[in-house]
Amino acid sequence: MADNKLNRHRAFLKDSLRLQIDFSQTDQSRGVEPPPLQKPPRKDQRPIPLPGQDSFDALRGTDLVDAISQRRSHRHFLDQPLSLEELSWLLWATQGITEILSPSSALRTVPSAGCRHAFETYLLASNIETLEVGVYRYLPMEHALVFEHPAGDLPATLVRATLGQRFVAAAPVTLAWTVIPYRMEWRYDIAAHRVIAMDVGHLCQNLYLACAAIGSGTCAIAAYHQEQMDVLLKVDGEDEFTIYLAPVGRIHV
Repeated sequence: MADNKLNRHRAFLKDSLRLQIDFSQTDQSRGVEPPPLQKPPRKDQRPIPLPGQDSFDALRGTDLVDAISQRRSHRHFLDQPLSLEELSWLLWATQGITEILSPSSALRTVPSAGCRHAFETYLLASNIETLEVGVYRYLPMEHALVFEHPAGDLPATLVRATLGQRFVAAAPVTLAWTVIPYRMEWRYDIAAHRVIAMDVGHLCQNLYLACAAIGSGTCAIAAYHQEQMDVLLKVDGEDEFTIYLAPVGRIHV
């Protein structure tokens, strides 16, 4: 038998909480304006356009059965850069927009509860062709990047922030997803947090499969120093905070 502490935490995995919520009192039901579809860039940030979907044509032909059956977590990466076209593909495959429904809602390449898509994608880029080393953020509406800030000795900083997982330093880029909980809370109140955890899993599985098309691999990371990661990304740790990481690099195939 699990002790009381374990039983209390198991409740998070159940949907019983939904029966305790008065959904007529959510911000959505009360007519509060929804949060925006993406965090807007700062006025001093110039979008860096990414190659469009035409550049994905060369990736067609990847066998989905093979990609799924050969899916593995990879912790050994070759000392090779990724191209901007490859990075564009990975970003579109994980958070790309396929149809904008409204200023606050869009269909994407991954599912999300209520179409709320509560995540922002940051890139800790150390070896991407044409990009200087530093921290970037993906703008899915524009399919573009913005440069957030330089990061000094990025590989060493990232290893410390991931509790000594040194293989992260060998990856040319690490995707770091933050969550803005209110995007989901606006509709689902305290039931939002369970589906946020589900949604980030959908997102990362797409990354695993997308990596197969470019001869690369990844390893999902849920163990990290929360405060150090939030500081590295320069998010406030309350209304936006790190929720998942995944280094990506070329592998032996």
